[in-house]
Amino acid sequence: MKKSEVVLLHCSSYEDGIYEKMKAGIELLGGLPSLIGKDENILVKPNLLSAASPDKAITTHPAVFGAVLRILKENGYSNVCYGDSPGSPVCGTEKAAAVSGLADEAEKYGVPLGNFSEAVSCKYPQGKKCREFMLCKAVAEADSIISVCKMKTHALENITGAIKNQYGTVFQANKALGHTKYPNSKSFAEMIVDLNLFLKPKLFVMDGIIAMEGNGPASGDPVPMSVILLSKDPVALDTVFARLVYLDPANVPTCVSGMNAGLGTMDEKQIVLLTPDGEISFEEAVRKFGNQKFDVKRKNPKFWRAEILLPFRKRKRDRPVVDLSKCIGCGICQKACPVDGKAVHSGNGKKAEYDYNKCIRCYCCQEMCPEKAISRAER
Repeated sequence: MKKSEVVLLHCSSYEDGIYEKMKAGIELLGGLPSLIGKDENILVKPNLLSAASPDKAITTHPAVFGAVLRILKENGYSNVCYGDSPGSPVCGTEKAAAVSGLADEAEKYGVPLGNFSEAVSCKYPQGKKCREFMLCKAVAEADSIISVCKMKTHALENITGAIKNQYGTVFQANKALGHTKYPNSKSFAEMIVDLNLFLKPKLFVMDGIIAMEGNGPASGDPVPMSVILLSKDPVALDTVFARLVYLDPANVPTCVSGMNAGLGTMDEKQIVLLTPDGEISFEEAVRKFGNQKFDVKRKNPKFWRAEILLPFRKRKRDRPVVDLSKCIGCGICQKACPVDGKAVHSGNGKKAEYDYNKCIRCYCCQEMCPEKAISRAER
């Protein structure tokens, strides 16, 4: 069996020759022509979770995104668009792209924003967990996808990276509804894996120069990791990410589900780590790029495997909690909650208040809180 390759590129900052390094990194994977045909419609899919400035480490940095566009254009790829469907209930794609700086990069290289304002129903009868996706039109029309994700923590899945990035292809409010249909980390991960198997992105790029630790994916803290990761295998890429932050990949539901479904491998014996200076071991990669103090949940996988058996014991599970000193009563958490009747109530200055009997622990509220007032509390 051919081993999965993951390229690690050291970048001390976003001014550290990213274009040249990424160009060399893609060549280590065989070059763009080996991945994508010149006549294909290409969608570059960054992480545009919300309208956040680059320094917040919430979205893909424009320097990494711009380098991908430049490499495509210089290699003669003309049918390129970009976009993402933000998770925020009060933010559209155009606003998120503008505030994050991605719109400026796209304009520089003549790459238009794809159609993320219309939905297309896509059947996937082979799906083990999900057999139909409501996707943005630009996604449905793409022949090839380049997924440009951000290295971040995640309240539900522990980390969000290459695999999870594809959830932004789901059309607008359907993302929140997906949490009600797949309400725990295991079922949600299995659905995300089905989505990846359906979309089959050709290349995965992870912006880990400045990552996010702690209360991710939107309320955490920026932390230098000084690395860009590239791979054709999202499971292998996320496995490397996990190892660099001293997290057992077996504690990452998307990695476990991805390997079980044949999306990729988390078996380190089947992963080759490449750098511009040659192949390195996992031990060398962790020594060079690792961060033992990286703030990430490292819970035992038995917990998430058992979640589907515990709906009647919700009070003993982790749950979102609100810091009332930070809450401004904006109501965004209530708008983001996908549960009928809402599990959290806020708005018009009224601070957030939870009904934990309704709460499904999807952490959409935590993900969308603009004040970083909500976090996951362990019970």
